[in-house]
Amino acid sequence: MALPKLETPTYEMVVPSTKEKVKFRPFLVKEQKMLMIAQESKDQNMMANTMVALIESCVEGMKDVHLLPTFDIEYMFVQLRTVSVGSEVELEMLCQDDGVTKVPVTIKLEDIKVVELPNHKKEIMITDKIGMTFKYPTMVDIVKYGKDGVSAVETTFGVIQDCLVNIFDENEVYDEMSPKELQEFIEQMTTDQFEKVQDFFDTMPKLRHTIEVKNPNTGVVNKVHLEGMQSFLA
Repeated sequence: MALPKLETPTYEMVVPSTKEKVKFRPFLVKEQKMLMIAQESKDQNMMANTMVALIESCVEGMKDVHLLPTFDIEYMFVQLRTVSVGSEVELEMLCQDDGVTKVPVTIKLEDIKVVELPNHKKEIMITDKIGMTFKYPTMVDIVKYGKDGVSAVETTFGVIQDCLVNIFDENEVYDEMSPKELQEFIEQMTTDQFEKVQDFFDTMPKLRHTIEVKNPNTGVVNKVHLEGMQSFLA
């Protein structure tokens, strides 16, 4: 005799970058097992690949997830986690006024949104006449530079090069360049020019949330800014 079939609830969310409405379901036990193994491994690449696999399994019609901007993937994963595990997370926040006191707080995951900071642009003018156009990093970029032995400097320069769409001036758009040419171009920048490039990544859409935490020892109310999925989920 066949066992009864369990019905799985479905939900709806909006993909931040495309504004497309998609339907999704919670993790099943087999998928929760995959996630637990990835979390226990503490391997960044394994975790990234597991997130992609879970989204492709749980979100209807979702393909090539690894090519989506990282903020899309993080947002969708948080939505999956909310309906699968729970809508709240318990964290300890460090009070910035004394740098010592930690206060337990409860955060509702439904309050976590993808936020783009003011004046964010994909086209950056590094001089009066020369500019650069960027795209958002994907999970492919994260996995590529998440290997052991890859330094923070290598990661920064690597992601910049991979996310560059073109360089342009008043007369021409340069979208075909060798890695060597691009590296030389970036290394010839002044500090101020390079900061404009970094600003693209600092202000790009990300999971962001601000909470107020009162230090019980000093009475000071601290504003704590959380950014990126790693700030909300261990």
